[in-house]
Amino acid sequence: MGAGNHTEVSDFLLLGLSEDPELQTLIFGLLLSMYLVTVFGNLLIILIISCDSHLHTPMYFFLFNLSFVDICFTSTTVPKMLVNIQAQSKDISYVGCFTQIYFFMIFAGLDGFLLTVMAYDRFVAICHPLHYMVIMNPRLCGLLVLMCWFIIFWVSLLHILLLRQLNFCIGTEIPHFFCELAQVLKLACSDTFINNIVLYVATALLGVFPLVGILFSYSQIVSSLMGMSSTEGKYKAFSTCGSHLSAVSLYYGTSLGVYLSSAVTHSSQRSSIASVVYTVVTPMLNPFIYSLRNKDVKGALGRLLSQAASCP
Repeated sequence: MGAGNHTEVSDFLLLGLSEDPELQTLIFGLLLSMYLVTVFGNLLIILIISCDSHLHTPMYFFLFNLSFVDICFTSTTVPKMLVNIQAQSKDISYVGCFTQIYFFMIFAGLDGFLLTVMAYDRFVAICHPLHYMVIMNPRLCGLLVLMCWFIIFWVSLLHILLLRQLNFCIGTEIPHFFCELAQVLKLACSDTFINNIVLYVATALLGVFPLVGILFSYSQIVSSLMGMSSTEGKYKAFSTCGSHLSAVSLYYGTSLGVYLSSAVTHSSQRSSIASVVYTVVTPMLNPFIYSLRNKDVKGALGRLLSQAASCP
């Protein structure tokens, strides 16, 4: 049958990472383990920040939101893949696929936005320490997070509304382990010119602007640190940025890796494997970055464990 209207499509087929039964068992175990570590680790960060009054500061308010977004980001793709492997099925419904695309774009975009906001927070803390609490007041922090949600909500909704106008062939196979917008657009039977233009513009704006914001913030931080005479003061000030810099490097490094792997290789399987690092490994490592490299979080975790141990 030729191209059909999208209302005729009941489901898509996700090809996954491998069709080898033995590899699928290994993939299932690895993904399940990483997913549980991601959820537990980020929930622990959320619990620590909620329970410890010492961490009720702007920086940890943003970290709280980042941990929540990371849980949602991973939960958008991994559970469906685990269910498909367990059920030995490749199906994902038309509505389910579009829903997955929508939430994937929201939480992927929020990750980048929150890292930018956290960079601005570090800029204010180091370059304007005397006015930090005045500038980064609860109202501004709340508005910054709401603005991130507002922007990415409408951008993602625009993509979905345009996607709904396309026609797809029945039995369409997606060479990925989740419904990725770029892959789905390649499989459309109708013209995707407008969709691709919007995708490229949105990717440029939502990818470049946050990165420029991060680079600008750190250029100002470095400039401010260069003006300090005390080496100890420089180290102490910059040490507060260590965890954030690691998270930024991981986020943009893996994102760039996925893009390059898609551009250089024509193998959809290799591209899918690269995407695992971006969608699963990065959210899993963020709690370790912010706990192992952060004295405040480690201290709060110690106090939380002490309180739990002292309870009858």
